[in-house]
Amino acid sequence: MAWGGNPRLHILTTDPSVAKVSGGRKKTVSFSSMPSEKKVSSAADCLAFMQGGCELKKVRPNSRIYSRFYTLDSELACLRWEPSKKDGDRARLDISAIREVRTGKSTETFLHNGPSDHLAEEAAFSIIHGDEYQSLDLVALSADVANIWVTGLRYLLSHPGAIGGGDGGVGEGSIGSKMRWNWLAAEFALVDEDGHEIVSEDTAVATICKLCPGIKEAKVRLRFKEIQRSKEKLTSHVTLEEFQEAYCELCTRPDVYFLLVQLSKDRECLDAQDLRLFLETEQGLSLATTEGCLELFCRFEPSAAGRERGLLGLDGFTRYLQSAECQLLDPEHQNVCQDMKMPLSHYFISASYRSYLLDDQVHGRADLGGLIRALQVGCRCLELGVTDGPEGEPLLGVDHVVNKYAFLTSQYPLLLYLCQRCSPSQQRTLAQHLKKVFGPKLYTPESLPVSLGGRATILPSPEQLKGKVLLVGKKLPPEVEGSEGEVSEEDEEIGTPMTLDPPESPEELVNFTKRSLTRVRPSSVRLDSSNPNPQGYWKGGVQLVALNQQTPGAMLDLTRGRFMQNGGCGYVLRPAVMREEVSYFSAQSQGCVPGVPPQTLRVKVISAHSLPKPQGSGAKGEVIDPYVVLELHGVPADCTEQRTRTAAQNQDAPLFDETFEFQVNMPELALLRFVVLDDDYIGDDFIGQYTIAFECLQPGYRNVPLLGLAGDTLPHASLFVHIAITNRRGGGKAQRRGLSVRRGVRRGREYVTLRNTGIKVLDDTFRPASGPLREATDLREDALCATVAFKEQCGLPPTATLKQCIQSLATRLQSPDGSPSATLTLKEGYPCLEPLGNLTDATRKLLNGYDTMISANKQLIENADGVHERIAQVQKEGMVFHEDLPRLVEKENLKGRKQSKAVESFAWNITVQKGQCDLLRSAKMDALDTLRQLALACEASGLILTSDGHYTPHGLSSRRGSSHGNGSS
Repeated sequence: MAWGGNPRLHILTTDPSVAKVSGGRKKTVSFSSMPSEKKVSSAADCLAFMQGGCELKKVRPNSRIYSRFYTLDSELACLRWEPSKKDGDRARLDISAIREVRTGKSTETFLHNGPSDHLAEEAAFSIIHGDEYQSLDLVALSADVANIWVTGLRYLLSHPGAIGGGDGGVGEGSIGSKMRWNWLAAEFALVDEDGHEIVSEDTAVATICKLCPGIKEAKVRLRFKEIQRSKEKLTSHVTLEEFQEAYCELCTRPDVYFLLVQLSKDRECLDAQDLRLFLETEQGLSLATTEGCLELFCRFEPSAAGRERGLLGLDGFTRYLQSAECQLLDPEHQNVCQDMKMPLSHYFISASYRSYLLDDQVHGRADLGGLIRALQVGCRCLELGVTDGPEGEPLLGVDHVVNKYAFLTSQYPLLLYLCQRCSPSQQRTLAQHLKKVFGPKLYTPESLPVSLGGRATILPSPEQLKGKVLLVGKKLPPEVEGSEGEVSEEDEEIGTPMTLDPPESPEELVNFTKRSLTRVRPSSVRLDSSNPNPQGYWKGGVQLVALNQQTPGAMLDLTRGRFMQNGGCGYVLRPAVMREEVSYFSAQSQGCVPGVPPQTLRVKVISAHSLPKPQGSGAKGEVIDPYVVLELHGVPADCTEQRTRTAAQNQDAPLFDETFEFQVNMPELALLRFVVLDDDYIGDDFIGQYTIAFECLQPGYRNVPLLGLAGDTLPHASLFVHIAITNRRGGGKAQRRGLSVRRGVRRGREYVTLRNTGIKVLDDTFRPASGPLREATDLREDALCATVAFKEQCGLPPTATLKQCIQSLATRLQSPDGSPSATLTLKEGYPCLEPLGNLTDATRKLLNGYDTMISANKQLIENADGVHERIAQVQKEGMVFHEDLPRLVEKENLKGRKQSKAVESFAWNITVQKGQCDLLRSAKMDALDTLRQLALACEASGLILTSDGHYTPHGLSSRRGSSHGNGSS
């Protein structure tokens, strides 16, 4: 009962030759997500599927790939396959011989088999068996089928009593399934007024819709109708058993179920230790505590038994993953989180252009609602048109509206760009009118001890100008008193210091905008309200990119994504290389910031949920064929897009399980845009989108709320993804592309170099940094390569988590009596694994790899501060010459190209040293995190023996870092 029945399968024959080989058996098996099909919701479903069998591709070390039909026997005791040259008794693998089941392409066979490269990583898995730890390497036809085999096999390994149908068999159900079944019975009892364990169909449908927000009522009602027809019932009433069955079929998310059993030692529920390890290694919460985990159980676990016992079942885990705690957007960025005390020129500023026009730019109707909406979404620069009016009064008419809404969303300064066509006399009238309307909010030179005019070298900060309205634009000089007084739009400029002509080159523009505000707008001669791509201007440092806020689409999505990263206040700090007095930056080239390698962003699109039909489509029927496009926007070297396969006939909750990798040279300028589209459409194919700044991404398993075309939230519609980033805690950490042990040797290592400026005193000052720069690279790379080497020795890819490594190691360290043959001890504060008995050569080699990893991380932790200080000191000494650089260039008689090269090389050297200091500091934090994760994983795998059950890694008290959500303290 508690495990549900055998899942219905959608059998497809794709290759006639396959049917011939297997004696007519249809081999290609996949789950259908049609409402009439039953989804996997328990280990029993997985085992039943395996007993029915399916085709798997077997990858051999000799580079051959075979298609075989695999089944689990009725006693749950062995795997069998056909066809085979071996006889029936030999074409088998006993479950008792299996040591470990690994996901992905992690074994030697996969890593060195060229023909297997085209096989999907998510559909691959390996069965490690025998005393020599041989591998049976398999690839399913889809990721969900692979998950079924992995889940079923791991269940059998952790529940040996299930084999042969003995005690502890599948029929009894796991702890998690019992919790779920009892919770559903309790919910059913609340609506069962007569206590007869039967309710009306309407009541059952309403109860499921309440327990599973976002599910469509029609879908639930259809399932009950199918149950009624299958049982030939004369009544539409629903029994408790039917209620439980329907809920488990309709409300189980397979993706979450497979993740749960992977984390929970196959008990189908998480205890505090399981959740803590998940929060640390995947969600990036460095200081998660047992108490915090128990608090999460109280908030999200629906069953009373789970809350009392401190366990999180499938439904509680699903609720947690759908909650605000697991949103893709880092909650730190939901409020103002950046330094607001820097000059205005250091910020990108959200700007609107003619947002009061509803239609085109020439004949469009004016609507004050457009200005209100612009202010409500955080715009801090509005464009207002002013013309001469009758009786000497200029026509403005919107100032009262602007005054009312100016600071409701953001308290930071509002820039009003006046496109005025007024005569000098009416300009004076306009000035008095604006003073009267805005009162003390209006910025005037005497209102603050700072100035925006003249030749000031430093602009005031948003913090200084909080609550102020700044008028921006040109006024006519007094000598044109008698003229008509018109100022053309092309003549208008920001009323802030501009001592140079704006440079047409992006690099020169970046330097120019370090002190001056610059604004761009759509062409004034176009008829429609289309928008330019703001990224093209942000990469050059332009602070104010004015867009039509009334025109939905990708350009406005990018703008909203950019300004979401600082609490939506309308101001976002530009990248450091655009703010620092001395910096080298080239937006046009790869490796935009010298000395800082690009980050790797790995995005796994797992699934989508509650997808609506495209609003303007004429799609056939109710079923959609969705796919997801991932767009990376940023500097030219970063701009790219990738897409998932189309999930044909998958309705509103497709599974994708596809991983994509991006190289990000300039993270501070990068934006990631998810777009969900429909392949089966007539007309509009847009379903939803979500755009987020790279800096706001949270690693780990995350929920992506989808927005409509106008930026409105689509109820319950979301993507479920996994994020890993090279230099960010959590997500298992994405390693740099192409990293391997063989490339890690020092003689082949690429070191960042300093450039000669041609000025002796400067070159002599910078020269002492060469040594520590090499040391910094070696410390970082040695620790990274040692970690990758340990993963490879465990038979795992660089993308594996340290938790997976320790789990693999623990399997090999298990003695015949089940006790560990090694234990975690502290040596000088570092976690070491001490052997407790005789080990095989292979296992001892693994422990040596572990020791090498600990040693490399120890070297990094203990030497990073000293190397960092030496580099920073040289940088400080070099900056002393910054103000004197023109004189030094002149003294060396450098002119033309040599002069430019000297200045450029000086900026390069300063930027390299700063970048290396930042990387070294970050690497030390990563090393400390590595120690913590290793300790937690050893504890979870039974490799730790301490009196109090707690372990504090070396240097933990000095770690930097914070955690988010209530799962940490």
